[in-house]
Amino acid sequence: MAATAARAALGAFLWRRLLLPASCGAAAGLGASPGAARLGPAAPSLGWHSASAPERVLPKTSLTSPPWPKIILPDPKEETRHHQEVLQRVNELIATGQYGRLFAVVHFASRQWKVTDGDLILIENTLEAKCGERIRMEKVLLLGADDFTLIGKPLLGLDLVRVEATVIEKTESWPRVYMKFKRRKNFRKKKIFIKPQTVLRINAIEIAPSLS
Repeated sequence: MAATAARAALGAFLWRRLLLPASCGAAAGLGASPGAARLGPAAPSLGWHSASAPERVLPKTSLTSPPWPKIILPDPKEETRHHQEVLQRVNELIATGQYGRLFAVVHFASRQWKVTDGDLILIENTLEAKCGERIRMEKVLLLGADDFTLIGKPLLGLDLVRVEATVIEKTESWPRVYMKFKRRKNFRKKKIFIKPQTVLRINAIEIAPSLS
């Protein structure tokens, strides 16, 4: 009879351990009474869902936050005010002529050129203009000075910047010879390449009297 009662008590204890959560079972312990174990799930004093329990803190790794820095967009009103201040300062420099020597980046003959007053550029292309004629480079991507820079999106307006050049010379490049042969085959092939060239002189880079 004693062995049967012991087995029944052990089975009841194991059944309670399976039904109760792990934290409640750990709190109850092996020496806890059946009444204390029965009160475990409803008792708030154990603190499994208590608000006062500290949150789980994870270690900081490379995946905790994005690898790029956080971008904070500026206030639209503050950005508009700053834009108006910069525009006013640039207009004052243009009105007084204290902007120094201008330079420009132009797109001409399938290439980009950084030019200023008096520069000579050699273009490997043929232009319809004759020697001595003046042409205007309309595709201006950028205009810079000592204290400010104007960047196009992608081009600057024709009423804002004016870049003029003069055709100085129209000639041909030095001949380039390409030779191909095969030994003991009596095979030889010769090619000569000559490209047209045009020399331009940058006459003037002008900017509008005022920026809008």
